[in-house]
Amino acid sequence: MSLSMYRASIPVFVRQLGNLSAILKKAETHATAKKIEPEVFINSRLAPDMFALARQVQIATDGVKGCAARLAGLEVPSYPDTEKTFPELQARITKTVEFLKTVNAALSA
Repeated sequence: MSLSMYRASIPVFVRQLGNLSAILKKAETHATAKKIEPEVFINSRLAPDMFALARQVQIATDGVKGCAARLAGLEVPSYPDTEKTFPELQARITKTVEFLKTVNAALSA
């Protein structure tokens, strides 16, 4: 059985974005429990030369939607990078997963 580009990418991207969403939920829950302003996490970096969390999520979603669109010969959706809250970041992930689900397996074979 051969492995199509669709099977090697889209399900993997959906799973990875699901994991990212779960991590963001844990971060939001932790911030709430510890009475930490969510912006502290959203604007934090793990290292000085890294982007902040919000930008990391934007890059992750841009990468998967761009790859999926190019493999399927579709126009790459453009999202403004304006997310500043956990719900906005979750909405971006959801919007990206919804786009991935529109990619036809036959188009990206």
